[in-house]
Amino acid sequence: MTNASRLRDSTQIVLPWEAIDGLESRLNEEFVVTIFDESEEYCRIIGSPVEIKEVSEFLARQGVRVQ
Repeated sequence: MTNASRLRDSTQIVLPWEAIDGLESRLNEEFVVTIFDESEEYCRIIGSPVEIKEVSEFLARQGVRVQ
């Protein structure tokens, strides 16, 4: 059985807003994700596990560290 934290980690990325500065429009254009305003400092990128994996790879190519 899949535990909740593992499922949550595969469907979202939480980053500081500054990490995606200038990339937000590309994320919305190229991927089926929702960028949620978590706070003034952080955003939450939510999508299917497949989309989140692709977004993680895209961000890594842009020099954004995703854990």
